[in-house]
Amino acid sequence: MSKVTEVVEGLATPLLAEIGLELVDIEYVKEGKSWFLRVYIDKEGGVDIEDCGLVSERLSEKLDELDPIPHNYFLEVSSPGAERPLKKEKDYQKAIGKNVFIKTFEPIDGEKTFDGVLIAFDGETVTMERKVKTRKKAISLPYDKIASARLAVTFS
Repeated sequence: MSKVTEVVEGLATPLLAEIGLELVDIEYVKEGKSWFLRVYIDKEGGVDIEDCGLVSERLSEKLDELDPIPHNYFLEVSSPGAERPLKKEKDYQKAIGKNVFIKTFEPIDGEKTFDGVLIAFDGETVTMERKVKTRKKAISLPYDKIASARLAVTFS
């Protein structure tokens, strides 16, 4: 995590808690010649444009006061979308029973990408059920070997 995202997390977390929202992720990236500070928020039932606008306004005021970014940037506040990233342990707990897509740092059983239904998470191991041809097979992945994970939209 960069210094900027740490500072923004410190500002955003209490602000979001006040209004009943959750911080999902923060990105601070350069695209072309422009810098973008992206803040992803959520709540039970999802966020709407009013939630994003309110957070953008309040967070912008805090950022202007503290001024942690020395150059121009664009602040974007949005929902994480249907394929929400799984970043924290509680994200994995909430995702049990849902379709997920996971990438690992190194191959496990010869693979680095896994998709299926998350069936368990104990803090150290993520267990998912995958379809292998016509059968379902459980696979366990060490939590510390996961590079990225997200919910996965599937079409039946």
